[in-house]
Amino acid sequence: MAKCLTKYKKPESIKRLESELMKRKRLKYPNIPAELLAPITHTDKTANGLTKAIIAYIKLKGGQAERINTTGIPIDKRKTYTDVLGLRRTIGSIEWVKGTSTPGSADISATINGRSVKIEVKIGADRQSEAQKKYQRDIESAGGVYYIAKDFTTFVEWFNKNF
Repeated sequence: MAKCLTKYKKPESIKRLESELMKRKRLKYPNIPAELLAPITHTDKTANGLTKAIIAYIKLKGGQAERINTTGIPIDKRKTYTDVLGLRRTIGSIEWVKGTSTPGSADISATINGRSVKIEVKIGADRQSEAQKKYQRDIESAGGVYYIAKDFTTFVEWFNKNF
């Protein structure tokens, strides 16, 4: 059975971001040869990768941005013991306690040119939940900007057009 492997072709927008970040790194560490600096890599093929790229771009352009954690807090209810045969056993599980963030909060909260901007990251067939749609309405009715990012190239175009 042949496996189809498709190589990820980095968009030009990601390549430009990495190049600009590397230039800044060289300025920050002028005495370290360029080939010894850790490479800077980004992707827009995963939600985590796209989120990191967007935050890096906003900061590069003079804005402030941060990831918003809405997953809650893990409570470890596991216990480890040694049985009669001397084997270590772990029983129990990790439970998640609901976080205190607003339901539907966006993945990224930013301030760009003095404006409050919330960015929701959606990859592939991922869609907004009802709570996220309500959050979007609340942000926009309060005068904030809400954007749904699906890829880095489109985000950069939107950013440059609006800021």
